[in-house]
Amino acid sequence: MNRYVQDAYIVAATRTPVGKAPRGLLRNTRPDDLLVAAIRGALAAVPGLDPAAIEDALIGCAMPEAEQGLNVARAAVLYAGLPKSTAGCTVNRFCASGLNAVAMAADRIRVGEADIVLAGGVESMSMVPMGGNKPSYNPRLFEDDNLGIAFGMGLTAERVAAQWKVPREAQDRFALTSHERAVMAQQRGEFRDEITPLDVIDRVPELATGEVTQRHRRLETDEGPRVDTSLEVLARLKPAFAARGSVTAGNSSQMSDGAAALILASDSALRRFNLAPLARFLSFAVRGVPPEIMGIGPVEAVPAALRAAGLRQDELGWIELNEAFAAQSIAVIRTLELDAERVNPLGGAIALGHPLGATGAIRAATLVHGLRRRNLRYGMVTMCVGTGMGAAGVFERL
Repeated sequence: MNRYVQDAYIVAATRTPVGKAPRGLLRNTRPDDLLVAAIRGALAAVPGLDPAAIEDALIGCAMPEAEQGLNVARAAVLYAGLPKSTAGCTVNRFCASGLNAVAMAADRIRVGEADIVLAGGVESMSMVPMGGNKPSYNPRLFEDDNLGIAFGMGLTAERVAAQWKVPREAQDRFALTSHERAVMAQQRGEFRDEITPLDVIDRVPELATGEVTQRHRRLETDEGPRVDTSLEVLARLKPAFAARGSVTAGNSSQMSDGAAALILASDSALRRFNLAPLARFLSFAVRGVPPEIMGIGPVEAVPAALRAAGLRQDELGWIELNEAFAAQSIAVIRTLELDAERVNPLGGAIALGHPLGATGAIRAATLVHGLRRRNLRYGMVTMCVGTGMGAAGVFERL
């Protein structure tokens, strides 16, 4: 028996290309402008939808300040040209912000509070550093019970690597597979349906003349995947977080810039606007774990999300497991006994990038289109979350 008033359907799912931070092609593009591009891309995918019917926009952002502050969700809605009646709320659950925004949008629809909601995520790690511009920690952070919160993400990955006995070679091999899959997916055009191309404008000052030259470029693919990496190249990299550690820049996720937008609708909205659903949002779960081993969070969240969806793990045809670090990804795959062939078949964050609060929505767009291309029914997006959490959401192709 359905415990909800109505189901929540995804009728559009798109994302920008992901740029490398802090020196990539999107380094000078404001995050709110990235989000505007994603919103307009989502609207273009459903030409029959009246934008005035979108009641709210829930947007994930892990560091909602500076260029992505002032409630970036509401600001971007207005910049994108939606009517002033469309509200906006910025959601923060660190790396799970984008996925959490999708889940919250689905919940509003499922309990009958709304019929059409926009959801997504945005992050510019080029413009807003991890931790923000002015970190200010409560002294309680340094008490024994809370010290794990103070750990840098790289140190938590080292903890997981040690506790789950994940050697350096396994981490590097996992990273290489991520790049190989991503490069192959790009060559096959598998990201084409989900990406809204970006027109990037760089302004270059000419010191001799005092003039500013504009350079226009069109970005259609992610910057991160590397065709030139190898196990030998990865093996030469030094540990990035601990002197005798195994976690390197090569087997960690990339700092990135990007945005994504999805449009969710109710049954009645599908009929009213003659919309074709891409997928149904089935369930979401979030669970806490010790902060010092935050990377293991999906181990707790995945079973909870599956129970809520009424599914077995072996029914998942596609799993988007955010690759914060190879060490934690391997630990999660081993502990949950996931089928590695179904995990990140197009590569993950080590190759494709991890724009923090946008990642959950980006991976949801990848999953929704991937399930349709490969005629798979059920898929999941899951990730670990800073301060010790895991999140997971289940989708059904229609």
